Amino acid sequence: MVQAVQRAVQILRELATTGPRLGVTELADRLGVAKPTVHALLRTLEAEGLVVQDRDSSKYQLGPDLLQLGNAYLDTQELRARSLTWANQLATRANEAVWVAVLTDDHVLVVHHAFRPEAAVQILEVGASIPWSTCALGKAIVAFCPAAERERLLAGEPAVLTGASITEREVLAGQLKEILRTGYAVEDQESAIGDAGIASPVFDRSGAVVGAIGVVGPVERVLAQPARQELAVTVRETARNLSRDLGAPRGGGRGPAA
Repeated sequence: MVQAVQRAVQILRELATTGPRLGVTELADRLGVAKPTVHALLRTLEAEGLVVQDRDSSKYQLGPDLLQLGNAYLDTQELRARSLTWANQLATRANEAVWVAVLTDDHVLVVHHAFRPEAAVQILEVGASIPWSTCALGKAIVAFCPAAERERLLAGEPAVLTGASITEREVLAGQLKEILRTGYAVEDQESAIGDAGIASPVFDRSGAVVGAIGVVGPVERVLAQPARQELAVTVRETARNLSRDLGAPRGGGRGPAA
């Protein structure tokens, strides 16, 4: 591992998570690195357009070229490319917003967002990062992860975003077993008060889980019966069709035991 590259990445992550603006001294304290080293790294990142320095405060923030890199990732993300039509169709059928996400460490990253048809102003959530245990998308993916990965994620400290976020590992483990049985996951105001979600896993040609697709909306619409069951069936069907588009076998994913 190249230490300079690792430290440069740590600087970018600090600016992304605790910014938006941090000075050389603040970054040096957070990274436990000498100020001259941090300053040299910042000047290199600035020259490459990955950070910019605020003229008034002399502090640093993320630069515009990161957006180009992020867009390049989305453009080459096969799940996102394949999901565009299916997500739009699901949004129309469900009359709800649809998110497609992948797992990155212990969070899910939203790679596509289809707006709810005929709704008021909506905020594009592409790029949003959400703790896996607080959303249906994350739980749908983790339930079908390899056993070692699933156990690693369950062993971590569950995130708390609302009073409804699940903090008991045994409860989460029980939910994952139920998801394996039903093929879909449910989120009830665990990441945002008033919001709910239903999601199903998506598999690739090898049968491995590569992400999830699901509906997101007000809890009174998404989880009220009979809408909840109807949405679950529709989401599961869409995930199955998207998986087949990715070349997955008709039998579905291999599951965590494989």
